[in-house]
Amino acid sequence: MDKVQTDAIEAAVFRRLLAHLDERKDVQNIDLMNLAGFCRNCLSKWYVSAAEQEGVGVDYEAARERVYGMPYSQWKAKFQVEASPEQLASFTKDKENK
Repeated sequence: MDKVQTDAIEAAVFRRLLAHLDERKDVQNIDLMNLAGFCRNCLSKWYVSAAEQEGVGVDYEAARERVYGMPYSQWKAKFQVEASPEQLASFTKDKENK
């Protein structure tokens, strides 16, 4: 497999991940952080960083819109729920253990 093929496959996997996350709006960022150590906002930051490495400037809010499929403020208002005490405790415990 050459670099062009590898890049195309990796891009397709990223698009599929975003589609999957879009289909699972019930999965909150705190759930992702507690289970996997990353969330949609992390993906947005990684997107900005990867663009910078390629010499392309991408605004964080534009990256979040790409990851969330809509402006973050809109996604947050429609789909984000208050984190439970258990979720927050798990998140805090994970941060302390690092």
